[in-house]
Amino acid sequence: MSTYNIHVGDQLFHLDKDDAAALDMNQVNNTTFHVLKDKKAFQVAVVSNSDFHKITTIAVNGRNYDIKIDDSYDIMVAQMGLLEVSEAKSNNIMAPMPGYIVDIMVSPGDSIEEGTPLFVLSAMKMENVILSDGKGVIKSIEAQKDDSVTKGQLIIEMES
Repeated sequence: MSTYNIHVGDQLFHLDKDDAAALDMNQVNNTTFHVLKDKKAFQVAVVSNSDFHKITTIAVNGRNYDIKIDDSYDIMVAQMGLLEVSEAKSNNIMAPMPGYIVDIMVSPGDSIEEGTPLFVLSAMKMENVILSDGKGVIKSIEAQKDDSVTKGQLIIEMES
């Protein structure tokens, strides 16, 4: 059965395929829906969508909400601990999961900020862009494009 976790601000809602099928919802156009829930009518419109961040902004009766929907794959990856971020103080960027390096986007000596794309890791048939979780300077790169890596293997050494 397909299960979804829906994050709206600090709130978390669980929805399964049957819950979604039970919604009394009609599509008005490509981005707007009419929903009946507990004898109340709601006008729901998709305002924007970021596939990269997996965040969608919807308007419910004119009020905007940012939502993030985790599908069964996202839930499984989180349960396996593959999304845990290593401490920024370690000065080392490790492979968060086994896979192979598709691309390295930085070079030794580069100054980086939080959120800077560092490398692309292909794992579980998906390409994952690994981002910096802090500021620093690239001291060395310990892996190369097309290298196979294991979980926890040193990829990039940083200087604070």
